[in-house]
Amino acid sequence: MAAHTQNILLKELQDIAHPLQGNTDNYDPLLELIGNARLVLIGEASHGTHEFYQQRAAITQRLIQEKGFTVVAVEADWPDAYRVNRYVRGLDDDANGREALSSFVRFPLWMWRNHDVLDFIEWLRTFNSTLPAEQKKAGFYGLDLYSLYTSLQSVIAYLDKVDPEAAQRARHRYACFEHFGEDSQAYGYATSFNLARSCEDAVVNQLLELQQHTAEYAKRDGRIAEDDFFYAEQNARLARNAERYYRTMFSGRTSSWNLRDQHMAETLDALIAHLDRSGNLTKAVIWEHNSHLGDARATSMGEEGEYNVGQLVRERHAKETALVGFTTYTGSVTAASDWDEPAEHKHVLPALPESYEALFHATGMPRFMLNLHDENIAIEHLREKRLERAIGVVYLPRTERSSHYFYARLPDQFDAIIHIDRTHALEPLERTSQWVAGEEEAFPSGL
Repeated sequence: MAAHTQNILLKELQDIAHPLQGNTDNYDPLLELIGNARLVLIGEASHGTHEFYQQRAAITQRLIQEKGFTVVAVEADWPDAYRVNRYVRGLDDDANGREALSSFVRFPLWMWRNHDVLDFIEWLRTFNSTLPAEQKKAGFYGLDLYSLYTSLQSVIAYLDKVDPEAAQRARHRYACFEHFGEDSQAYGYATSFNLARSCEDAVVNQLLELQQHTAEYAKRDGRIAEDDFFYAEQNARLARNAERYYRTMFSGRTSSWNLRDQHMAETLDALIAHLDRSGNLTKAVIWEHNSHLGDARATSMGEEGEYNVGQLVRERHAKETALVGFTTYTGSVTAASDWDEPAEHKHVLPALPESYEALFHATGMPRFMLNLHDENIAIEHLREKRLERAIGVVYLPRTERSSHYFYARLPDQFDAIIHIDRTHALEPLERTSQWVAGEEEAFPSGL
């Protein structure tokens, strides 16, 4: 882009950008944009950035308080998040939020066991405690499918309470997985290369049997029994989809990605349908990475055959949906150097010159929001393909261009974007020596 055109674009962006000061009062234009949307999807450009978690929580608090949202659905496993759900709704014996988060024991721990999430769930429990007994309390739910073995155990535990004979049949079916020592990837590897028998029939038949007893199990003690049955049914559905997911992991990224996002979208729909039975339309905030919540059709990932939660939700609930993304230019992040490795406190390189992040940095505004529905020439310019950065649980600065960038058309990907120019690493509840050591190295001298 020529320098003159670039300068004009920057001036137009400065004119239409809404400055942010880091407090919830600045988000009035965002709440106005959200309007009567029933599903608000709020992303993040990394899984380890304090400001993304903090501001997402602040926006969510306003949606709960001012617009009657009662679901926070997140990129976390169903059984682990359900323990938090019981805590925030005052239904469990956990003494505090730290205990409620203690079921998150698998990599990456920092995604949910961090101070920003802890602050939010404590706020949510306190908020719920002030509501009249008859008013629906806000809940916290997981949409993901990594928890294969935990979900198997949860189905059996539920059946032990309501139908011991059915529990024995479930144990017999699920015994198929016992040879892999609760290592889901080992199961996927062995079955995808025909080194072991698939357990597909076992998880499908168990789900079908459970669903055949819906009326019997779910109506025993009113609403509580319905919730308990739904929790168990969702674990059985997760087991079926996780079994497929781990078998497809070794056959290509696109098929496993699509299966996972399809599961998360289906879980969201099932959760909303279940909660709608109480008589009121359920409103949900969804927390996931930008790459899951920004409409895939507006990205190079979509061109390669991938779809995601944002696309599926838009297709199914177009007029009831608002998609919000985050970006940053530089700072620090909590991430690992490889899957299943320790959390590190890492410096985030300045964004590449041809990226959206670099363009937003050039405005000179430290924090701002853009309404991507604005009829403005600047928004039309943003519709031209640019690079966008995505940092997940792994961050590899040395290969950043190939590892962490993809092309996107931002106004087609999101309804609004929030840019925070310099951001800071998310603080885990457990600060390991490796993470602490990285604190001093995260901002090298001269930057």
